[in-house]
Amino acid sequence: MKQFISFVRKEFYHVFRDKKTLLLLFGLPIAQIILFGFALTNEIKDTKIVIVDYAGDLGSQRIIDKFVASDHFQIEKRLMSHLEIEQAFKEGTVKMALVFPPAFTEDLLHLHKAQVQLITDASDPNVATTISSFANAIIMDYQGELMHAKPLPYQINTETRMVYNPELKGATNFVPGVMALVLLLVCVLMTSVSIVKEKENGTMEILLVSPFHPFMVIISKAVPYLVLSWINLIVIVSLSVFLMDMPVNGSLGLLFAESTLLIITALSIGLLISNVTDSQQAAMLISLMGMLLPTMLFTGFMFPLENMPLALQWFSNIVPSKWYYIIVKSIMIKGLGFSAIWKETLILLAMTAVLLTISVKKFKIRLE
Repeated sequence: MKQFISFVRKEFYHVFRDKKTLLLLFGLPIAQIILFGFALTNEIKDTKIVIVDYAGDLGSQRIIDKFVASDHFQIEKRLMSHLEIEQAFKEGTVKMALVFPPAFTEDLLHLHKAQVQLITDASDPNVATTISSFANAIIMDYQGELMHAKPLPYQINTETRMVYNPELKGATNFVPGVMALVLLLVCVLMTSVSIVKEKENGTMEILLVSPFHPFMVIISKAVPYLVLSWINLIVIVSLSVFLMDMPVNGSLGLLFAESTLLIITALSIGLLISNVTDSQQAAMLISLMGMLLPTMLFTGFMFPLENMPLALQWFSNIVPSKWYYIIVKSIMIKGLGFSAIWKETLILLAMTAVLLTISVKKFKIRLE
C-alpha cells in the first residue's frame, strides 16, 4: 500500500505541475458551464424596438408603459412617422416597430375594437416569431385589464408584418452563418496545416534557403486556399439561390469582395497558428477549437448575442465571423450597399492588418 500511495502521490505531482492538464481539468468545465448557462440561450431579453404613436392618448401610453416595464423589450427611440421605420431596421439594432393608429383609445372605448401594427425584422425568423408572441401577450394583457374593469367585449387586433423574410424561411438566418463557418474553418485549418507540414517533413528549411523571399513562401501557401475558398463561396451561394430560393437582394460583387476580405483574415489566422505549433495535430486542434466554437456561439446565427452577458458580448467583437455575418445579412437579405456596412468592413480590415502583420513578423523571427 505504501508503494501504491507513493505512485498515486507521484501522479498528483505530475498533474499539478502540468499547467495544460490543470487547464483541461478545471478550466474547460468552468468555461462550458458559463457558455451553456449564459450564452447558449434562445430566451429573448432587452430586444430593441421603436415606437410610432400617432394616437398619443392614454391607451397607447399604457401599452407603451407595459413594454417599458417588460424585460423582453427596450425602447430604442420614438419615431414621428412610419416612414422612418425602414431606416431604423437598416441600422441593424432594432428588431421590431410598434405602430399605434390615430384615435386608438377612442376607437377602443366607443367601437370596442382597435388595431395595433407590429412590424418585425424577420431576417432571423426564430427571433421574429418569439418577439411577436411576447408583444401580442403584452397587448392582450392590457385588453384583459380593460375587460376586467368593464365587462365589455373590448378587442385589440394586432396586425403583424414580417419584413425582409415574410415567409419566415430558416435559410435566411443559417446560410450567412454557414458561409462564415465554412470559409473561416477551411482557410484557417488548411493554411495552418500546410505550413506545419513543411516543418514536420523538414522541407521548410529547403524553401527558406532558396532565392525565394520568405514572404513569398507564405503568399504561395495562401493563394491556393484563397482560390479554393472562392469556389466554396460560389457553390454555397449557388445552392442557396437555386436550391433554397434565397435571394441575393444586394450587389453580388460586393458580397464576393467582403467574402474575400474574410478569407484573407482567416488565412492570416491560419498563418499565426502555424507559427505557434510544430505538429499537424496541434494545428488542427487549435484551428478547430479556436474557430468552430467561437463561430458557432458568438456569430449570432444560432444564439442571439444581445441575450448574452456583457462580457461575452464584448468577447464576440473579436470574432471575425460576427462582423461577416452582419455584412452578409445586410447584402443578401436587406439589399443594402457599402454605406450600410462600412463600419463592419473597417473592423475586418483592421483585424486582417493586425493579424497579418503579427503573423509575418513572428514568422520571420522564428526563421532567424
